[in-house]
Amino acid sequence: MSDPKELSREFLLGLYERMVLIRQFEERVKLLFLEGQMPGTIHQCQGQEATAVGVCAALRPDDVITSTHRPHGHALAKGLTPNEMMAELFAKDTGCCRGKGGSMHIGNLEKGMVPAIAIVGGAIPLAAGIGLAFRIRKEDRVCACFFGDGATSEGAFHEGVNLAAIWDLPVVFVCENNLYGASTHVSKVMRIPHVADRAAGYGIRSQTVDGNDVLAVYEAARQAVDQCREGRGPVLLELETYRITGHSRRDPCAYQPKDERERAKASEPIGRFRKVLTQNHSVEAAALDEIDKTVEQRIDEAVEYARTQPDVDVNDLTAGVFGREVCA
Repeated sequence: MSDPKELSREFLLGLYERMVLIRQFEERVKLLFLEGQMPGTIHQCQGQEATAVGVCAALRPDDVITSTHRPHGHALAKGLTPNEMMAELFAKDTGCCRGKGGSMHIGNLEKGMVPAIAIVGGAIPLAAGIGLAFRIRKEDRVCACFFGDGATSEGAFHEGVNLAAIWDLPVVFVCENNLYGASTHVSKVMRIPHVADRAAGYGIRSQTVDGNDVLAVYEAARQAVDQCREGRGPVLLELETYRITGHSRRDPCAYQPKDERERAKASEPIGRFRKVLTQNHSVEAAALDEIDKTVEQRIDEAVEYARTQPDVDVNDLTAGVFGREVCA
């Protein structure tokens, strides 16, 4: 295990900046949706920033991730820009998916993110297929597959993980366990105490990690990625976290006990990491405040950029759509 004290100041501040970027992006998007300025709907990840940032920090630019209906944090952590993402949410032609994907299908394969799949568990078999492609092509690459705790009760989870297991595919299966599948607590759908325990049924290594500790997530992901690159994958990581926002924009979170929410807010990842940086790494609070301010400016610029971009041309509606002729 690497010593956090050996990590560079630049690397540590980079982790902090990416988590703040995700939080501020999500908060601004929430406001814009509530004001009716954006089409569609949203599923946000406030409180889960450390999972995306910690995992993606362990990946190389040519590695690939798959995502879910809650993809904004994964996208920003993998290197997509606020500009291309905000334009996508405004349904603009310069969005990362030309305005056709929207919130739940955001991505940019050139930057290593398959456009997100909104079907619960739908990306898990796809990740196994990506890992198989890497193996066939003899490419030294890894796929990190993000999904929630609810996906582990889907048949797609069994199919994808089992396939990756029997062929030792380079896939890190990342379960963001935020305790709730929509509004259903994980204890009501699973008898074992940890999602990671399910790995035993596939004969693969697993680990349960504090998903609000970005350094713990990074270290676990780094080890898992190294194992996959060495041909000893796959690995199942369970990152225990909590979303401090609704499942979707109209969710008042009435199913979450008040004391549980209060504990979650007290242990959310950004505030925790600020304390780690200032107390253990001699980072001045003023330096972190400056990062917060710079990120806010980037978000302002992204919103202004998106507002001024051209709308999707209706004549371009079928571009990129594949079809098949059916003979009579």
